[in-house]
Amino acid sequence: MQSSTIGNLFLAMLKSGLLGYGGGPASIPIIQSQVVETYHFMTPNQFTDALALANTLPGPIATKLATFIGYQTGGILGALAALIGIVGPTAVGVVVLVNVLGALKGNVHLQGLIAAVRPVVVVLLLQTAWMSSKGSFADWRAFVIAILAALALFVFRVSTPLVILSAMLVGAFWLAPAR
Repeated sequence: MQSSTIGNLFLAMLKSGLLGYGGGPASIPIIQSQVVETYHFMTPNQFTDALALANTLPGPIATKLATFIGYQTGGILGALAALIGIVGPTAVGVVVLVNVLGALKGNVHLQGLIAAVRPVVVVLLLQTAWMSSKGSFADWRAFVIAILAALALFVFRVSTPLVILSAMLVGAFWLAPAR
């Protein structure tokens, strides 16, 4: 394993960790850009697969995705470098933020900054959904699963883990290629 790969994994995730305002889901487009376009660790379809697999596990998506990409690209050292890169800025940021927010509680400029960034985070999430959708609807059955999942989540308010597990089971038996 080349040390440059480990270093690039760290840098890719560090950039994602530094710029991913709004939490893990908002970091996904940044991670994708770094992993697919900048460093070419994965193809767009491989990234979509990694994102799907990472979403099946509990916990923050950015850390799962970074660790998965790091391990696949650079083994244990790659996973560790990617994890430190993605979590490091957040850990430092939380300590700094608690102190700054305490000092600037009623500041109108800070309130305006936060209000302006919220819609940008929504756009980042929409970008992630759009980019991930490109390889996700290989045939009409995948589209049916997506509609059923949307109905289950938004109309019937079925719990997210149950929808994911159901989709996994349906996919394993209904979307599995014929042998």
